[in-house]
Amino acid sequence: MQLNWIDWVVLSVTLMAIVVYGTWKTRGSKNVQDYLKGGNTSKWWTIGLSVMATQASAITFLSTPGQAFNDGMGFVQFYFGLPIAMVVICMVFIPLYHRLQVYTAYEFLENRFDLKTRTLTAILFLIQRGLAAGITIFAPAIILSVVLGWDLLTLNIIIGLLVIIYTVSGGTRAVNVTQKHQMVVIFIGMLVAFFLIVDKLPQDITFTKALSIAGASGKMKILDFSFNLNNRYTFWSGIIGGTFLMLSYFGTDQSQVQRYLSGKSVKEMQLGLIFNGLLKVPMQFFILLIGVMVFVFYQFNEAPVNFNPTATELVLNSEYADAYQSLQKEQQAIFNGKQALITSFLNSENTNSPTYISQSNKTSDSIRNEARNLIDKAAKDQNIKVESNDKDYVFIHFILNNLPRGLIGLLLAVILSAAMSSTSSELNALGSTTTIDLYKRNTSEKTEEHMVKASKWFTFGWGIIAIGVAGVANLAENLIQLVNIIGSIFYGNVLGIFLLAFFFKSVKGHAVFIAALITQVIVIGLFFLNEYEFINLPFLWLNFVGCMIVITLACIFQQTMKPRCTEIPSDFKTD
Repeated sequence: MQLNWIDWVVLSVTLMAIVVYGTWKTRGSKNVQDYLKGGNTSKWWTIGLSVMATQASAITFLSTPGQAFNDGMGFVQFYFGLPIAMVVICMVFIPLYHRLQVYTAYEFLENRFDLKTRTLTAILFLIQRGLAAGITIFAPAIILSVVLGWDLLTLNIIIGLLVIIYTVSGGTRAVNVTQKHQMVVIFIGMLVAFFLIVDKLPQDITFTKALSIAGASGKMKILDFSFNLNNRYTFWSGIIGGTFLMLSYFGTDQSQVQRYLSGKSVKEMQLGLIFNGLLKVPMQFFILLIGVMVFVFYQFNEAPVNFNPTATELVLNSEYADAYQSLQKEQQAIFNGKQALITSFLNSENTNSPTYISQSNKTSDSIRNEARNLIDKAAKDQNIKVESNDKDYVFIHFILNNLPRGLIGLLLAVILSAAMSSTSSELNALGSTTTIDLYKRNTSEKTEEHMVKASKWFTFGWGIIAIGVAGVANLAENLIQLVNIIGSIFYGNVLGIFLLAFFFKSVKGHAVFIAALITQVIVIGLFFLNEYEFINLPFLWLNFVGCMIVITLACIFQQTMKPRCTEIPSDFKTD
């Protein structure tokens, strides 16, 4: 589908205004304080929106509706630990970071442990965040490849360079300034999308009836209190695994730490994080609800067997075309039969209607899985790379085929604004960490001007690396899960190192360093054992497991060298 000129105008003006404004507003940073910490001028609302924008990448607005379309509202449990984490960070992390006047979270670790522990933790951050930055560029490139028909590599380069321009130019303040405007665009766009989806439902289908249909289809189950590890998202995985993940992400990941280190005072930093903690879960709930409404929309409007048009075109031009068309006919028959079931359900004519609707949807899902298999076979035979997993295409398919002109451009601007905001934070943090924790710490004393230039070059370099990662990225089950999986592999270990620094006074750097190396190998091993189904350990639990392993090993190793480790008193101050 080709964009109308109105959509092009809305999309181009929105994005270019953000880039130009961010570059102009923050030009001329002369010292490291201004460039890396924004001159410590940020108010709490700027911090809150910036923290939220950093986490809410294009992946959030692409994958989350698709996640809800397929699996329902249960994914919101993933965020249940976030408010808890915000309180802990406000009480423990922020006062310490502020008192030590650090540029990065990892500076504290050298003060508490030693240089090698600081360096290892910084490198772990650089690896996982460098990979994640590539994925946040890759996500919007998927959108534009569908819209424009351009190849992904070209789009990765264009999107990456747009972000690099203002991030390199203005540093942290440029990121904070632009993210406020990006979040305004995002909030407006998602509200518009929600009301338009509800408006597109049949005239006699109210919002309440839409929720009833979604509930009958199993999409409105929010809470799962089971301890079944086969369920990836449960109340317990969200509260326990989610809390540890959020503590790691917001407390030790420099892409987030740098957002609130730019605050004017401890109070502004704390208010910014509390603001994020109060608003984030409702925002994610709302985005998931949009996905559920898209699902309801396709109960009354026939959906494709696969939402990726490139994949559909490929298989229809292969030897599997007849089999694929047969699946399309089966899907159409199920859709036609479901209309009577939904009518009966809404009129309360048949108490078994919810069961029948659920069975119809399961049959439809089975057909969609068969379609993916055919697409994979066609791609393999023709040696063509194409994504058969279409979760991340659901929302963009709805936008392009059902929204009026102009609003399509706005929704595309929403998704691309989210991509730019998240990627800019990541590149800014990657450049800062490389400059402060690796370059500056291991070279002779340099001038302020030299360090600013070095930070700009490191930021530029990480931007090029992120574009490279985006160029070779593949879709996992869906993008939002892929990003969280990457984080979970590293975050538990990193969080454990920080908790050892905060609460275990007698554990020293050498024991922590060895424990962290071993823990990282163990966690990576556990992840692959789970992937190949030798064990059953969903990725969210890796955060908790990694944290516990590194703490336990560090204490054991310290016991063999020093007296038993004990918790430190509440008035502990670093050396």
